[in-house]
Amino acid sequence: MNLLRIISRGRRAWSCGLAGVVALGATASPALDSAGTGAYATGHYRNLFAEAGHSPGDIQNRLAAAFQQLFHGDPASQAVYFAAGTNANGPLAYITDIKHQDVRTEGLSYGMMIAVQMNRPAEFKALWNWSKTYLYHAAPGHPSFGFFSWQAQTNGMAMSEFVAPDGESYYVMALYFAAHRWGNGPGIYDYAGQADELLSNLRHRARITGSLHMLHSNTNVAITVRAGPLVDEAHHMILFSPSSERAPFTDPSYHLPAFYELWGRWGPPADREFWQAAAVASRDFFPRAAHPATGLTPDYANFDGTTITNGRNRGAANFRFDAFRTAGNWSVDWSWWGKDAREPVLSDRLQAFFEEQDMAAYGCQFTLEGKQLDPRHAQGLVAVNAVASLAATNPRAKKFVEALWNTPTPAGLERYYEGLLHMMALLHCSGEFRIWMPPQ
Repeated sequence: MNLLRIISRGRRAWSCGLAGVVALGATASPALDSAGTGAYATGHYRNLFAEAGHSPGDIQNRLAAAFQQLFHGDPASQAVYFAAGTNANGPLAYITDIKHQDVRTEGLSYGMMIAVQMNRPAEFKALWNWSKTYLYHAAPGHPSFGFFSWQAQTNGMAMSEFVAPDGESYYVMALYFAAHRWGNGPGIYDYAGQADELLSNLRHRARITGSLHMLHSNTNVAITVRAGPLVDEAHHMILFSPSSERAPFTDPSYHLPAFYELWGRWGPPADREFWQAAAVASRDFFPRAAHPATGLTPDYANFDGTTITNGRNRGAANFRFDAFRTAGNWSVDWSWWGKDAREPVLSDRLQAFFEEQDMAAYGCQFTLEGKQLDPRHAQGLVAVNAVASLAATNPRAKKFVEALWNTPTPAGLERYYEGLLHMMALLHCSGEFRIWMPPQ
C-alpha cells in the first residue's frame, strides 16, 4: 500500500511599485532580533475595508454575521461548528468538513484561531477540549505521541492517526494568543503551558517507530511507520508529514513566518533562535516556490522550492486547494513584520495574474504557468486573494478586497474550507486578526 498516496488523497480531496526594489532570488530579511516595520512594531493593523469606504458599523456587522452563520447558523446548510456534549473538562465541540463528513485538525485549529480573534472563549475551550479528548496521542510509544490525529469521524474515532503540521502550527499560535488575551486556567486550559509543550515537540519529538491506524476503504488498517518532529532541522522548514516513505518535503501553504517570529520571542527559550531562523528560511522559500510570471505556488514542494513531480503525489506540482493559502501567509507576514520587500512583489504578481483571468469568474486550480484546470470560482480563493492585498502595492488590490466584501459567507456543501478561509480573510482585511501580546 502506498503510504503517501493514502495521506495525500485523504488530506485534500476538495472539488473544486516594489517590483524593482529587490531581486526575488536575494535574501532580504534584516537581523533576526529586529521588530520590523509592521504591526508588531507599530500596533497598527490596516483595515482594508475601511480604506475601500465601508463604515465601521458595516464592517463589524459583517464580521458578526459571518461568525454567527458558520458557528451557530442553520446546522443543515450554514454551520460548521457543532456542540458535542460535555466531559470532566467541560463542553465539547468540533468543526466538521461537511463535504467529507469528518473532523480535521486544520478546521479545529482554524476555529480556535477565529474564536480567539473574535473574543469567544467558550467556543475556543470547547474545540480545544474536543481536540485533546479525541485526537491527542498521550502514549509514549505511539508514532504520533505528543501530536494529534489529523482526521477523525464526528464521534471522535480516528480515521487517520498521522499528523498534519498545519493543524499543530495553528494550535500553537491560537493557544499563545488565548493565554495572552484571556489568561491561563487549570489542566488543558493552561494555554501557555500547552503551547510550550506542543511547540517543543514540533522541533524535538524523538523519532518513534510503531504502529498507527487509519481507515482505508472502510477498513481499519495498521501501518508501521517511523516518525519524529514536524520540522526539517537542516532547512528550518515545516514538513508536509513527519512520517513518509520517501525523502521529506514541505507544503508551501504550511509556511507561517509571521507565527515563527512570535515563537522566536515567546516559545521555549532554547528554541527561539531556531524559530527566528525559520521565519527567514520561509521568506527565502516563497520566491523560489512561486512561479516567476504568475506568482502561483504548488501544493507541495522540495525544500529548494522546486516542484514534486513523482507519480505518488498526483497534482502536487499544480496550484490546488492547499496552495490557496500561501499568498495569505506571505502577506500577513508583511503586514505584521514588514521585513522582506519580496513579499509585496509576490502579491502584486499573483493579483495581476488573477485580474487577467476575469475577476468574477476565475477558476480554482491551475498549472503554475497559469493553465486553468478547474473552472469553479471558489469563495475560499477569493478570500485569500483579498488577504494578499495586505502586501500588494498596485491599485488593483482594492478590486480583490471589494470582491471579498461582495462574496457571501459560504453555505452548503463547500462551507467548511471555503467558510473558514472566508472568515479569517474578513478578520485580516478588517484589521481584526491581531497579535495578542503577553500582558505587561
